[in-house]
Amino acid sequence: MYHLICLLFLVNLSCTTTFMPKFLLGLAFELNQITLDDCLVQMWFIYVIVTFESTVILLMALDRYVAICKPLRYHHIMTNRFLTQLTLASLARSVLLMTPIVYLDTTVKFCKSYVILNFVCENMGLLKLACGDISRVQAIGLVVRMVITVVDGCLLLLSYLSILHTTMFLLKQSRNKALNTCSSHIIVALMIYASSVLSALIYRLETSVSVDIQNLTSAIYFLLPATINPIIYGVRVKEIWISLQKMFGYKEGVNQNAHNMGHNNN
Repeated sequence: MYHLICLLFLVNLSCTTTFMPKFLLGLAFELNQITLDDCLVQMWFIYVIVTFESTVILLMALDRYVAICKPLRYHHIMTNRFLTQLTLASLARSVLLMTPIVYLDTTVKFCKSYVILNFVCENMGLLKLACGDISRVQAIGLVVRMVITVVDGCLLLLSYLSILHTTMFLLKQSRNKALNTCSSHIIVALMIYASSVLSALIYRLETSVSVDIQNLTSAIYFLLPATINPIIYGVRVKEIWISLQKMFGYKEGVNQNAHNMGHNNN
């Protein structure tokens, strides 16, 4: 689980790194210009990372499912090799799903304006500047986004329904402990999926929603998880520290005994 938490933090850091330097330069020095190629590259990185984040959340749910529903087989199933394979497969999935969307944007002609009314390059914001028929590009983007959200959301729901069903047969203390380990992950998952759905709905209601509101929802979608995740998982910093000690072979009892022996010799 701690490997996946570290991976989630790296994903959040990578996502903000793709646009925050440019955003801060724009605020400080009014360097708001960006070429179309750079915009498409930024969009590709953002979409790949955000999709990868959704998959990492799903992997964390899988980890909790195995830990609670199949505890005796946990260390045989969730090995480092298996986690690495899942991570690489998730990254490949993100690249394969997002690359066609960005590629289709390269086939669109832009003639309406050269101003993107957003602080990041997003597909819907960029397509507002296009001329001609863009219904196919919009439809493909919407379908891909809905498939990711619905499929990942359903798998996430099924995993936690299975966990809830299993905990019903546990003793109260064990049940509370099991549910407590899942609480932080459920909060993070709800926050990510809720902000994603909100951002999509706001863009669909663009005629009745101001540009400032659209930018606010985009900021919530991209920045809120990266801001809140360390706080949520920081509550468990003691458990993470103990896990790191075990990982590097640190044994408190041995060190304490060695310290006491040295003290007695003195």
